[in-house]
Formats: sequence, structure tokens, C-alpha cells
Amino acid sequence: MPAFFYNIGDLADSASARKHKELRMEEFNDILEEMDFDFFSTGEHGMSVEAMRHAIGNDHFFFLDVRTNEEVAHVSFPFATHIPLEELPERLNEVPRDKFVVTFCAAIFRGAIAYAYLRANGYDEVKGLTAPLEGMVMPFKPGPLGQLKK
Repeated sequence: MPAFFYNIGDLADSASARKHKELRMEEFNDILEEMDFDFFSTGEHGMSVEAMRHAIGNDHFFFLDVRTNEEVAHVSFPFATHIPLEELPERLNEVPRDKFVVTFCAAIFRGAIAYAYLRANGYDEVKGLTAPLEGMVMPFKPGPLGQLKK
């Protein structure tokens, strides 16, 4: 469609949206630049299963399960909030900014994407769980679960 058929307000809105996306990408670039050897070697990005086990029940931690609805139907974690990764942009307001957010999924990958997305959206206290689902289930066997009660 020729440009003279567009509403001038629509053009301004699209220019504003482009500028907003450019700013968000600049923020994401800054986040990626922080991810050097020192960042990864100190574990700034992740949380172990053992640390997760000790953080459960601490009100400052918000566990974000980004697995699909189908996955959660088979194995769920009552201490976590479930928002499928593909719904995270529209449901971002459900993720508190005043808590330490720990993202996880079945195999780490989607949790890492959610980590990057949250950081790009201004969340400062974020980590990704560094274990796949199998590792997460281990603390909920009778022995380790009994230790959580103490």
C-alpha cells in the first residue's frame, strides 16, 4: 500500500515501537557484554539444585517454571509459579520485580531464555536453575524432603 494511504498516527506509533525495540536491544547488548569468563566462572547466572532446595520457602525467592502446560500436567512443583515461556511477554506483570527470580524448565534451555528475557526487561535479581528436571526431582525424595522439614 502506498505511504500516502497510511494514517500519520500509525506511522508515529510504528516509529515509536521501533525506537523502543532498539532501546531494548541496546539493553540486551549490555547484558550480553557482562557475560564474560568471570561472570560464568563465579556462577552469577545460575543456581544449583542444592541452593534451590534451601531457598524453597524463603519469601524473597520466586521460582518461575517456564515449561509447557503439557509438561506441567505430568510433573508440577507447588513452590513455583508456572508461566509457559511463550506466554511470558504477555504475563510479565505476574513476575514480581522485588523478589529473586529463579527460572527453570525441563532441560535448562528455556530457563536460560527466560533468564535473558527478564534481564532485558530490567529484572536485576535473576538466576537460572543449572539442573534439568531429573536433578530437580531428587530433593523431593523422602530423605532430602525430610531434611527440608527440619
